[in-house]
Formats: sequence, C-alpha cells, structure tokens
Amino acid sequence: MSESITLSEICISASSKAWEGEGEILATGIGLIPRIAAGLAKLTHNPDLMMTDGETYLISQPAPMGKRDISHDLVEGYMSYSRVFENLWGGKRHAMVTPTQIDSFGQTNISAIGDYNSPKVQLLGVRGFPGNFINHKNSIFIPNHSVKTFVSGAVDMVSGMGYQNKDLSNGKFEIKLVVTNLGVFDFNGKDDSLQLLSLHPGVSVDDVIENTGFDVIINSDKATPMPTDNELACIREILDPQGIRNSIFGE
Repeated sequence: MSESITLSEICISASSKAWEGEGEILATGIGLIPRIAAGLAKLTHNPDLMMTDGETYLISQPAPMGKRDISHDLVEGYMSYSRVFENLWGGKRHAMVTPTQIDSFGQTNISAIGDYNSPKVQLLGVRGFPGNFINHKNSIFIPNHSVKTFVSGAVDMVSGMGYQNKDLSNGKFEIKLVVTNLGVFDFNGKDDSLQLLSLHPGVSVDDVIENTGFDVIINSDKATPMPTDNELACIREILDPQGIRNSIFGE
C-alpha cells in the first residue's frame, strides 16, 4: 500500500498475534490499540475469536472505532456481564491490558503510585486485574516504554499477580505477549523473565535496556514484521477508518 506504515499500525499488527491459534475464546482488548488488534485477529488469523460490541452482544464482525451505525452490527448472541464472567472464570478469555507499572516478575499495577497508604498518585484501584490474572491468560500493551512503567524491584501495588505466584492460579495464568512502542516481548526467558523478541523500526537494543528498570534477556534483535497489505486494509478501511489510532503516538 502506498501510504507509509505508522507505529500504531505496527503495534496493532504485532498485538493481534496475541490471539493467534487460540480458537474460540473471548478476546477483550482494553484500550484503543488492543481493541483494534483483537478485531484484526478475528479478521485475519483467528476467525473463531469471540468478541463483544463493548456493551451486551457478541458480534461476528468487529465494530469499527468511533461513531457507527449500530444497525449494521452482525449480532450473534447476548453477552451479559454474568456470561463474561462465565468465560473469565473458566479460562476462556484472553485480555490485552495496559498497566501503569509492570515488574520483572510480571506483576502489574493499575492502583496507585508510591506508598499505598499515602500514594503520590491514586489510579483506578485493582478493578478486574486480580481475577483476570488468576483465571486466564493476558497480554500487555504499553505505549510509552520507560523505567517508570517497567520498574525496578516490585510494582508499588500488586493489582495482577506475577509468575512467582503462578501456582496460585487455576493453571491458566500466562502473560503471552508484551507489545510496546519499542518492540515485542514475552515472559518466556529463563526463570520466566522478560525477553526481547523484536525491535520496532529505529529502535536499538540499547534503547530497550536503557528504558527498562530490570534486566531483559535479548533473545533476538530482529525487526518487528511489518503489517501485511491485507492487515493494513483491515485496519484502515474496516476497523479504524477515522484514523483514531493516530492519536496514540501523535502520528
């Protein structure tokens, strides 16, 4: 395609691979890039993926970002709050989330920055993180990879459990993929440590090391694969025709 490929499109394509090969499982993309990525996964490599309209229905085609005519939604069934939890508790869900902090154990924080009894910044509270991380696999998208997000030591407040406590889960705990503005990672390094899988254009290994508050295993310094023409068409023409994705990195 003639239009140049943007960082947001690279991240959407990379993030969509989180649901590759997972079959009929409920995808929940929390935030703009994760939501578009889940839709891209359904339109390309995982047509069996289940997703909602963000409200109460399962839909067979992903809903585009921004204003839309909901009469065009292809509804497959009712997905109430309680039915979401049936999938969640049974491990039949895979969410992609954006925590404020993540540490070398894979613990995540969306609650508070600083001492919990007197925080510098009060955030969301733990919300659904405790149940999500215990009951099903998750992936992570971080738009600004820095030592403030990938913190030294432990996160200030554990909202989502990490690998050192994985035996407390129902056996479904996994952080499958971590996508940031610098590259793609997972926690499949030695002793469940964070490892680099690929670098986005213009990013070096030194950039990753400098912006991560703990040791990263450099498994590969290859370039992140670019979105295919089909993926770009899906992103630009179906999933986000209004270009709302460009607001994430100011593109």
